[in-house]
Order: sequence, then structure tokens, then C-alpha cells
Amino acid sequence: MISANIITLNEESNIGPCIDSVLQVCDEVIVVDSGSVDKTVEIAESKGAKVVFQKYLGDGFQKNIANEYVKNKWILSIDADERLTPEAVKSVNEIDFENASFNAYAFRRRNMIGSRWIRQCGWYPDFCVRLYNKDKCQFKKVEQHSSIETDKVKFLDADLIHYSFSNIGELFAKPGRNFSGRAAKILYKKGKKVNAFSPFLHGSSAFLKKYFLQRGFLEGVDGMTVSISAAISSYLKYAKLLEYYRDSFVREKEDFNKIW
Repeated sequence: MISANIITLNEESNIGPCIDSVLQVCDEVIVVDSGSVDKTVEIAESKGAKVVFQKYLGDGFQKNIANEYVKNKWILSIDADERLTPEAVKSVNEIDFENASFNAYAFRRRNMIGSRWIRQCGWYPDFCVRLYNKDKCQFKKVEQHSSIETDKVKFLDADLIHYSFSNIGELFAKPGRNFSGRAAKILYKKGKKVNAFSPFLHGSSAFLKKYFLQRGFLEGVDGMTVSISAAISSYLKYAKLLEYYRDSFVREKEDFNKIW
């Protein structure tokens, strides 16, 4: 059978429906919680999940924690704000895991703003590998945007639903939650070089990519909104990175060993 792997921090509004979703294909749920102060843990345990406490280590490291606790070799890694569609449930239940010739399986992902499915801007099909054999592969050991490391992947004709943002306000609040600052710190640790033009060039490039190359213009107002949000996030990331190099006062206030 399959074990579900869900990492959480204050996900009381999402964790219940998420667990209900994965229980359609999984016989075990492991929740790796990084210190929730709401009812996330209480709700997860009431649904029969095993909760493991782990201070947040970064994306790939945190998602690999469940490997130490699961009873099955096949793991479905899913975020608390994601759900399996009926087609995804059917596809997973049809897999012959004992004779599988693949190490992992990928789903398309429908990224949502409110109830609106964003089909352009690179937000769909947004294939992501989420079902994998832990004895043959695992998440890359990186702090941001990790993915499963394997070249033996089957792409399923099925979707996950990702409730990315409840509204446009949440989309634009993302930079304010310091994702750009974390990304800048990671780049600084890697020695990434920037100049005075970098924030503008990267921000402009992000907008052009989303709006034109990834056809955001076909998505109307939402396409423009997503493109502008991507531009702001990219601009802030490189502006903050530049600030670390040019302002010793700001740099000395940062702990570059503490990304999260």
C-alpha cells in the first residue's frame, strides 16, 4: 500500500480535507509538523494520522523526514493545500506497485486563486512528481523548491488540485512573507553575484516570461496579476541580494545559517 507524507505548519483549515483526500489511496498518513500553534496536530491525529515533530529544515530535508517513519515503500507526498481529483484516485488505484517499472509517478497540478483555475502563466500543467518508491529515490536535499531525484518517472493522465491562494491579496502577500528574503539568503550563501541592474532585469524577465512566453495574456486580469506578482517577487529577491553585498549594516544583522 501507500503512505502519505504531509509537512505542516499551522494548517488547521487544510489538514482535515487533505487527509480525507489521501485516505482514498493511502493506508497510512504521516504528518511532519514543524511547530504548529493552531489545531493542525489535533485535527491530524483525530483523522488517524501519525504526527512527527521536526523543526523546519528546508523543503527537501523536511519532506525526507517521513521516510524514517513510514511502513510502506511507496510514498505519496502532498502539501496540505492540495487534493487528489477523482481521476488521480482512479489512476493511483490502478497502478500495480509490485511490478512497477517506474520509480515514481507525476501528476498535473491545477493551481488555483480562489475558485479560479489558472491555466496559463506556467501554472498548468505544472507536472510534479509526488508518488515515489522511497527505496529507489527521494527528494533533493535542498532548502527551497525540492523535487524527487529519478529519471524513471511515469506521467499520469490525472490532476492534483492546489489551492494556492484564497484570493489576489494572498498572492501579493507572498513577497511580504519573506520568500524573496529566504531565496536571497540562499543565493548569497552560494556566492551569486549581482549588480545594480539585476533586480530590474530579473523582475522584467519574470514578467515577460509569465505574460508573453507562458501566455498569461490569455488569462485576462488573472494572467496580468500573476505576471506582476512574479515580477515583484523576482525583483525583491535580487534587490535583497544586492543589499547584502552593498550594505554591511543589513548583512551583519542577518543569520545566514538560519534560512527559515
